[in-house]
Amino acid sequence: MELSSLLVPSAVRVVSQFTSKKRLFQELGEIAQSAWGIPADPAVDGLQERETLGPTGVGHGIALPHARIEELDRIAGIFIRLEKPLDYDSVDRQPVDLIFCLLAPKDSGVDHLKALALVSRTMRDQSVVSKLRSNPDPAKLHAILIEARSTQEV
Repeated sequence: MELSSLLVPSAVRVVSQFTSKKRLFQELGEIAQSAWGIPADPAVDGLQERETLGPTGVGHGIALPHARIEELDRIAGIFIRLEKPLDYDSVDRQPVDLIFCLLAPKDSGVDHLKALALVSRTMRDQSVVSKLRSNPDPAKLHAILIEARSTQEV
């Protein structure tokens, strides 16, 4: 599994700020619809439902919201870099500025977990995170993410 199969350039955005986690999830749903053709409402509902099980803010300013939804036939990723961090109820209580969302089919099983592990490893790489935080161009952010995993797997 490669990040290039999970993340298309149109699913990478830089946003100045969000007023709430709910508004972030709505934006993720809108991006899912425009970039992947996934209906926004089930995506938003799935993300909110998953968040009730426990926060997906993993610390160090990074959140990995994810959900399994019926309307999918593949795993789809969305990346947002926030210019102003959002209070996200993360495990370390720090606001988040890097969000990598994964949406997977309900029956994706182990593939969903593999995708989540791949994204998690990528977002734990401090050099990748530094590049993401210092770059305001969505096309370059996409390239950084795609390149990060391919160079680490060599």
